[in-house]
Amino acid sequence: MSRLKRIIKKNLFTILTLAICMVILLIFLFHGTSVQQLSNIFQNLNVGWMLVAVATLALTWLMEGFSNMLLCRHFYPKWTYGRAFMVGMTGIFYSAITPFSTGGQPMQIYYMTKMGMSAGRSAAVISVKTITYQITMLAFSLILLGNEFSFFMSNVSHLMFITIFGVVSNILFILAVVLVSLNAKFINRMLHAVLNGLAKIHIVKEPEKKYQKIITQLDSFNEGFKTMGHNWKLYISVCLITVLQIIINNSVTYCIYRAFHLKGATLWIIIAAQVFSNMVSAFVPLPGGSGGAEVSFSAFCHIFFGNLLTPALLVWRLLTYYGCILVGCISVSIGSRKYVGTPPPENYNISDKPDKSEAA
Repeated sequence: MSRLKRIIKKNLFTILTLAICMVILLIFLFHGTSVQQLSNIFQNLNVGWMLVAVATLALTWLMEGFSNMLLCRHFYPKWTYGRAFMVGMTGIFYSAITPFSTGGQPMQIYYMTKMGMSAGRSAAVISVKTITYQITMLAFSLILLGNEFSFFMSNVSHLMFITIFGVVSNILFILAVVLVSLNAKFINRMLHAVLNGLAKIHIVKEPEKKYQKIITQLDSFNEGFKTMGHNWKLYISVCLITVLQIIINNSVTYCIYRAFHLKGATLWIIIAAQVFSNMVSAFVPLPGGSGGAEVSFSAFCHIFFGNLLTPALLVWRLLTYYGCILVGCISVSIGSRKYVGTPPPENYNISDKPDKSEAA
């Protein structure tokens, strides 16, 4: 019993997080739908399409490891795929169980340093991965908005302003990173002015703490790019992989759509709906966007699923959220035993100068 208590105490936050998320999901599920109805629907699912959905999700995890491997090999040419995959799943796992997905990147850096990579280089890899993802996601979202804006405006217009707000927020974030690298003093003064102004109208509390937190994050991204250097071929490769990853990841919803024996909607329109849905739920402070993920999925995907929306939501959430947590937890557990405490495959690339942390 004492061992069980230690395990529960050690993982209390994760247990509470999953319990809250499950309660929210169950509220959505059984609002107007009985267990017997769900059971009858699930018995008729197309097993083939469900297997494709699982395989599609697994492929996105493999691609996450591949893009991480490319970045890590900039410093360590023999950095193995197993290490890179473990780092990728670490980010997915901790992002799923922490509010605003804030735990993924710090834990990735932590485990990479435990694998023998310097803190500076670990931060550089994760910073570049994050900013390239943001830029790629923004560009892809703008393309989708341009192609499918009228369709979604007519069907889910009450949520469209949130999507636009998400695009604007991404643009501002990327511009801030660029401005820090070009003119740090300007962005510092501007950020101070904005936060102090928001504090005066009681929108922001403790503006100085907010300022320090934002500046620290922006500086880490800026230093990350300086450490990585101007390897545009590498960045473009990672961006292309990210585009494929976004498309494949959001294809899971289409596979679920077909598993319910539904036809008519195209793969592209369902991918667009899922991308918009993810952008909306990203603003929810609960782990995994709980509540927001369910609401946004319902708002965007009721067009396709109709009266099968509730069971579709259950399948989608089990695969894309709880599936990520399960596989992520297993990957982190196995990977930490295999790689943590071991030296990296080789020393840093001799064509690169060691970073400050290594020089120290």
